[in-house]
Amino acid sequence: MVKRRWQDIAIGLVVPVVAIAIWQWVASMGWVNGNVLPSPLQVWHKWIAYLLPLQDYPAWHEANGGGRLAWMVSGELITDAIGSMYRVIVGFLVGAALALPIGLAMGASRIAYAWLNPLFQLLRPIPPIAYIPMSMLWFGLGNPPAFFLIALGAFFPVLMNTIAGVRQVDGIYLRAARNLGASGPTMFLRVILPAAVPYILTGMRIGIGTAFIVVIVAEMIAVNNGLGFRISEAREYFWSDKIIAGMITIGLLGLAIDAGMNKLNNYLLRWHRGLEH
Repeated sequence: MVKRRWQDIAIGLVVPVVAIAIWQWVASMGWVNGNVLPSPLQVWHKWIAYLLPLQDYPAWHEANGGGRLAWMVSGELITDAIGSMYRVIVGFLVGAALALPIGLAMGASRIAYAWLNPLFQLLRPIPPIAYIPMSMLWFGLGNPPAFFLIALGAFFPVLMNTIAGVRQVDGIYLRAARNLGASGPTMFLRVILPAAVPYILTGMRIGIGTAFIVVIVAEMIAVNNGLGFRISEAREYFWSDKIIAGMITIGLLGLAIDAGMNKLNNYLLRWHRGLEH
């Protein structure tokens, strides 16, 4: 099993390694302007500089008074990544906490679905980016508008998948529960909700991915730190290598989040796979 996993990782690295090699070759041949598309080595050097502390320890300690561990994580990259992840987590939790009970109610109740579905279908196609001007008017600058936009981006994937999961429970399970005398609350908690869990977790996986996309846009406009802010700052100074370093960091964090959500889904759905196999 472990050997197969490492084989899959090695296969997955082939295309990125080949792409980076071609990129480096094109850049070294001088076929593109280095200011427009820096080489991978330039991006790597900038990424390391972005990661390391801006000051040496004595000067940093005199100004901030912290220990060596705090100094080691004082680089712009780590600070920006922590800021972005904090906004993603808070915004996602708010959006999912609102979407989950509403989705369960709309999926289980025809009346709730009839009342709420037209409103949500009207709002769902509007991208969170379109709310940026209003979010800045409502919440000002800083974290509050970012939380609002991220929660909005996470809300609809969780909502729609929760509704679909509840409404598509196999009728055999419902009839069997009724024949065994299950009441309404018991049927919802013991049959409908467990059967809808795979859909709900899929919605959460999509929602947190959407939240990570939205946070970058929000940071470019309404926040003065984070990965999105740093990319926007680098654009103003035409630091292409720092822009790409930030983009790669976003990709790595997104990959880590998706892998973590996938592992969580697999762990929580062990019973579901067991029923199937």
